[in-house]
Order: sequence, then structure tokens, then C-alpha cells
Amino acid sequence: MSLDGFIATNDDDLSWLSIVEKEGEDYGYAEFNESVDAYIVGRRTYDTILKLTGGVFPQADRHKCYVITRHQRESENGVTFYNGDVEDLVNSLKKEEGKNIYCDGGGEIVRLLMEKDLIDEYIISIIPVVLGDGKRLFKGGIPGIKLKALTSRQFESGLVQLHYVRA
Repeated sequence: MSLDGFIATNDDDLSWLSIVEKEGEDYGYAEFNESVDAYIVGRRTYDTILKLTGGVFPQADRHKCYVITRHQRESENGVTFYNGDVEDLVNSLKKEEGKNIYCDGGGEIVRLLMEKDLIDEYIISIIPVVLGDGKRLFKGGIPGIKLKALTSRQFESGLVQLHYVRA
């Protein structure tokens, strides 16, 4: 997210993310992906990923993917569209043998998961830019959540990555 808490501009522009692109640097993403076997994302973020990748959803090659949506829709290309209670989905996935669950926004799905206290860890990458306005990662309207800082890493590009767990 930007330093001021936005994950996109109001018109869904993500071009500002390129300021931290650096040859050979993935900011720990490959290692993180090895620790995950389920991926939850909101429908708008799913649509954005498809637009950016020419219709390919790369996460479906590695993970069980769930797109949270309000509408009934058939599964496709390794993606399950889920319109039930997200708490039931997360609790069901946690009962299965496997690795971690990765939630990749946007702000609506993050708020929904926070509201139900379903997020155990937060790994947030701060991009060194102030957008001034846009779509927030944390939308508010939830009870407070106490966190404990585990690590923080600063990269040459200026990106700072923060890792928290619930206290």
C-alpha cells in the first residue's frame, strides 16, 4: 500500500507500484508463496488481476483459489467463486491439513475478514509514495485489533515490509 494507506487510485490505477520494481527482487513473495496453499481474494481484485495478466489468473496454478463474490457463479480455470459466509469458508480451510491461507484484498474483503477476526497475520508492504486519495486497504468500521510486531524489513527500493500477528 502507499504510505498513506491506499492500494489503488480512485480510478483503479496501479502504475505507481512500479516505483519499487527492481530486477531480481521479489520482496520475499516466492518464499511466502511456498508457505501457502489457499488463496482468498475479492471479486474486484480478481477482475483487476485478470485485466493486468491478459485473462490469466496465475495464483490458480499454485493454490486452491476462492473469489469472494455476492453472485452465484460456476467454478472456472481452477477458481471457486464463493458467495457463502466467509467465516465458514475460512474455518473450513483451517480445519483441512495444509499450509497457510493468503488473503489478497481489496479493502472490502480485508474489512470483512477483520470484522470476523479471521486474519492471524498481516504482512504489509509500504511503497514509498503518498497518493493523497484512492482506495484504502483498511476501510475502518471494525472493532480494534491488537497486534504484535514480528519483523520489519527495509529494501533498497525504499519499500518497507511489516509483519504482525494478533497479540
